[in-house]
Amino acid sequence: QVQLVESGGGLVQAGGSLRLSCASSGRTFSSYAMGWFRQAPGKEREFVATISRSGGSTNYAVSVKGRFTISRDSAKNTVYLQMNSLKPEDTATYYCAACWKYDMAITATHYDYWGQGTQVTVSS
Repeated sequence: QVQLVESGGGLVQAGGSLRLSCASSGRTFSSYAMGWFRQAPGKEREFVATISRSGGSTNYAVSVKGRFTISRDSAKNTVYLQMNSLKPEDTATYYCAACWKYDMAITATHYDYWGQGTQVTVSS
């Protein structure tokens, strides 16, 4: 069993930055690909970013590429999402997730464990 706890969300003005963190329990963190998803009110959950088990490969949604950076620290069992140049359309609840089967994954159904989410609100 893996437990994921997100933190770092909040209210920020457009153009600002936030860094989300996701702490994982257990000693198997490096066995999982990690991902970030988001869900805005009335919309489906959407892929944001994923990082491979080693941290050597990443993939991003087109809407955040060049603005967001995913990274992981195996010593701290933590995955991060650095978000720069935030826009009002980035407003959503952000979730981190862990995937056992694939080295990276952009599909929510490929993930085995999910955090509870952290709210990000970007004001215009």
